[in-house]
Amino acid sequence: MKLSSYSLTDIGKLRKLNQDYVFTSEVPVGTLPDLFIVADGMGGHKAGEYASKCAVETMVSQINSSPERGCIRVISNAIREANRRVRAKAMSDDNYFGMGTTLVVASIDEDGLCVANVGDSRLYLISNGEIRQVTVDHSLVEEMVQMGELERKSARNHPDKNIITRAVGVMEEVDPDFFEVEDLVVGDMILMCSDGLSNMLEDSEIMGIIEGEGTLKDKAQRLVAAANMNGGRDNITVILVRVEG
Repeated sequence: MKLSSYSLTDIGKLRKLNQDYVFTSEVPVGTLPDLFIVADGMGGHKAGEYASKCAVETMVSQINSSPERGCIRVISNAIREANRRVRAKAMSDDNYFGMGTTLVVASIDEDGLCVANVGDSRLYLISNGEIRQVTVDHSLVEEMVQMGELERKSARNHPDKNIITRAVGVMEEVDPDFFEVEDLVVGDMILMCSDGLSNMLEDSEIMGIIEGEGTLKDKAQRLVAAANMNGGRDNITVILVRVEG
């Protein structure tokens, strides 16, 4: 399946460090036909930055060297190894204690889209004039929505929005969720992002920008600019992928 992609990460308006990390490859990585990753680190000075970078680089290295086949198995093993390495550093160095990172990971082949997530970085599918969040946030606010304690429209601005319930490197074991989307068609778009984008823009605003004129680069830059215009309270990372054929 032919793809085109563009990625962009931005420090935002308020943060002093960019603790997001992004990886994209439209060509094979190990046995996967392509690979896209967004990580959003958390922790004290430099710790979140280290966690996101370590997790992504560990995953890419693990996938590159893995003889395994099957997207879920390959990505699951890589996330477990990333969790082990980030946690080992956090436990061995007081400067990194308590650090962790979100992950959203995707690979696309002829059968469709394979997605994994830990935390609240997201993947959206834009198809047939509609935007759909494929991943489900591992967050306190999402749990409140699922239990009927909070309306979905109130979730984005809730004061506890940034409390996540799963992260890579925090616990001895990590439990990613996996999603599969079949029947991708030419023109379908995939958006992967950190919460620095999704907390600043409504889905309808994201959709309006993605459906606008311009290249993938233009659209990514407009998304980041809009998030910054709305406050830019966090680092902002975007990957856009378009199915070309």
